[in-house]
Amino acid sequence: MCIIISSTMLAAEDPLNAFSYRNIILNYFDYFFTTIFTIEISLKTIAYGVILHKGSFCRSYFNLLDILVVCCSLISFFFSNGTFSVIKILRVLRVLRPLRAINRAKGLKHVVSCVIVAIKTIGNIMLVTFLLNFMFAAIGCQLFKLVVKSVLVAIKMIGQILMVTYLLQFMFAVVAVQLFKGTLFECTDISKSVEEECQGYFISYDDEGNPEISERKWDRNKFHFDDIGAAMLTLCTVSTFEGWPDLLHRSIDSHAENYGPVYNNRPYVAIFYIIYIIVIAFFMVNIFVGFVIVTFQNEGEQEYKNCELDKNQRNCIEFALKARPVRRYIPKARVQYKVWWLVTSHYFEYLIFAMILLNTITLAMRYNNQPESYSYVLNVLNIIFTALFTVEFVLKLFAFRFKNYFGDPWNCFDFFIVLGSLIDIVFEQINPHESKGKATVRPTFLRLFRVMRLVKLLSRGEGIRTLLWTFLKSFQALPYVALLILMLFFIYAVIGMQVFGKIGLDDETSITRNNNFQTFFQAILVLFRSATGEAWQEIMMDCADTRDVRCDPLSDEGSKDRNANCGSMLAIPYFISFYILCSFLIINLFVAVIMDNFDYLTRDWSILGPHHLDEFVRLWSEYDPDAKGRIKHLDVVTLLRKISPPLGFGKLCPHRVACKRLVSMNMPLNSDGTVMFNATLFAIVRTALKIKTDGNIDEANEELRAVIRKIWKRTSPKLLDQVVPPATDDEDYFRRFKKKKEERERMNNRDLEDTVALQAGLRSLHEFGPEIRRAVSGNLDEDNFENGPDWEPMHRRNHTLFGNVWSQLSTVKLRKAPATFHQSDGKDDHEFVFSRVQSGRQPRNNDNGRNNSNR
Repeated sequence: MCIIISSTMLAAEDPLNAFSYRNIILNYFDYFFTTIFTIEISLKTIAYGVILHKGSFCRSYFNLLDILVVCCSLISFFFSNGTFSVIKILRVLRVLRPLRAINRAKGLKHVVSCVIVAIKTIGNIMLVTFLLNFMFAAIGCQLFKLVVKSVLVAIKMIGQILMVTYLLQFMFAVVAVQLFKGTLFECTDISKSVEEECQGYFISYDDEGNPEISERKWDRNKFHFDDIGAAMLTLCTVSTFEGWPDLLHRSIDSHAENYGPVYNNRPYVAIFYIIYIIVIAFFMVNIFVGFVIVTFQNEGEQEYKNCELDKNQRNCIEFALKARPVRRYIPKARVQYKVWWLVTSHYFEYLIFAMILLNTITLAMRYNNQPESYSYVLNVLNIIFTALFTVEFVLKLFAFRFKNYFGDPWNCFDFFIVLGSLIDIVFEQINPHESKGKATVRPTFLRLFRVMRLVKLLSRGEGIRTLLWTFLKSFQALPYVALLILMLFFIYAVIGMQVFGKIGLDDETSITRNNNFQTFFQAILVLFRSATGEAWQEIMMDCADTRDVRCDPLSDEGSKDRNANCGSMLAIPYFISFYILCSFLIINLFVAVIMDNFDYLTRDWSILGPHHLDEFVRLWSEYDPDAKGRIKHLDVVTLLRKISPPLGFGKLCPHRVACKRLVSMNMPLNSDGTVMFNATLFAIVRTALKIKTDGNIDEANEELRAVIRKIWKRTSPKLLDQVVPPATDDEDYFRRFKKKKEERERMNNRDLEDTVALQAGLRSLHEFGPEIRRAVSGNLDEDNFENGPDWEPMHRRNHTLFGNVWSQLSTVKLRKAPATFHQSDGKDDHEFVFSRVQSGRQPRNNDNGRNNSNR
């Protein structure tokens, strides 16, 4: 909080007058916050140590950044009466204060680390790009230079590193010296072409044709190739595609040294610019962007480099752990239920879909100066559609009731649109003349947003749902990148206020009343414009230290000397660094985030991913409308058969095969015959992606529990035990089972009440082989069942899942018996038995020690 408030104080300073009353008040706040930050640094240094031992305070680069910011503030206090330049530098360094927030946000620190690693990674690319920039700059010097020696001196200073570049430059230089040799000078009087003639005054005409006397000046273009530094700056602006067409035509019109332009004198010079843009702007810059994206993705995986789970497995497990069942309201009243069934049916949604399309088309059919009859027809159609949507609102409100209806954001959205449409119709009918065009935003405008409801219907499609999922996941990952961009804008805006805030406003330059650094918000707008590349190079040159940059008369310097120069050569590194950081690096982090999630759109659809799991949550609500998080285990088979692979079994999967596949999952069964939401979803994910499904089940469970505790540290122990039962659960179960068995022997006339808490094996049955089988009244593979008069199923015959199953299983007899372990070939394999023990009867054991459910 102190960091945010103190940073806000920096943005509130007055850049024109350093000794204004506002700045004096803000200085007292600066003293207060600097004292707090100093105490914080001192306490942390005492608590963690200075630098000698591991984990000490000064061993973190982010902590060193904190110390630097605090020291700058402290030093500025002692030099408050010193020279103005020292104070100005220290005040500028205070803008680093918002960077202290990096050490407080883990996600932001991760993004910053990605940027730092990206900068380190792209060092070689930056070197090659610099060499190519130098080559083209040197060629430009040869084409439009005044002195050839500047190029030779620059090449000697760079040395052998530029040997290859020098050879290429020499090839271009020879051609340039022999053929081009131009300049970018011109006289303000276009009738004069040499500097000797460009003297005195001449008559010019303004835009309205009025004559005026002007002084002749021999001016050089803002961007030129007269020396290697200016050439590098010029080519840098060309690589950003800003202002290069004017420079191109100015170069084409160049004639000779110390001569003015001649129209279309050398059109072949365009080849130089074309080659440069292709090599640098199209090729090297995109390689730079590609390395940023790859580095961001690789850095994001560094945290899990020692993890056994890949990215897709982690995302699916995280979804299974964090997902919660959604409530689905189902009324009990007969009439209300029929209305509810109507408004939730697909046919009703398709009807509303068509109405929205037609309403959108009618809203798009209006145009200026339309006939009265045409307007009348559109108004009637508008009233009809509004009435239909009002009927929809009434039906849904009756079906869902007030609380459930407004509990859905989409319904609230529909309600406000309908309300706005009704208000618009009422106002138009009461006073039709005043309602036309006088309101800034008419309620009719809200109807245009009704088309957003189409997204809700389109989301039922697999492809659209995946695309929306990618958008939402990308949007969730953007806040830290956006926060880093905001910090970058904040720091540069405050620096711009301190350095360029006193520049006078002039409509003939880029520093105008709408584009300046005199206030914080204006500085933000200037930076945002520069980030989009809109004439940023013109703003840079108009802020540089030239003779044409004057101070604002209201500033403390401009009030003393009207001819004072408030420009600064810091404008060149200021704007170039901002453009590179913002446009080339930070903005591309957005692309990196989207590309990171875009993998799910192009991957193999047969591989289970997080974008498939939303369908499970939606269908679960049909069996668990109250969102209690548990359903009968019999419903799970039907639920999974409704879901297409890779998440579910599909409609074509036979029921018997579905049961076998369900047994192969690691899904615990509660004592009341229900399964939990997270446990079921986790079992599906674990089986589909084969996460710890080999080897001993207890060892695999313990390893998986350790991985979950390591990655998702905030997972509650209750949820962890629910999705991955600990190994001791089986031992505890058998102790409880033995105790119940003893009680059952003493009370022979009492039925067994508690269902056995079962846990299926992890490997599928075809991997286990014939050693392990699930016994439902014996074995599912056995078809010789007998009918008995006392047979009673474990669940109702008309159950939603097994309503048609009993006819398929014929005379299956279920007895409730404990889970047993069948010893086969010296290995312990799980065999599970579902059966019901009748009153007064005990389950019999065969010679192999297996509970037999057939009488």
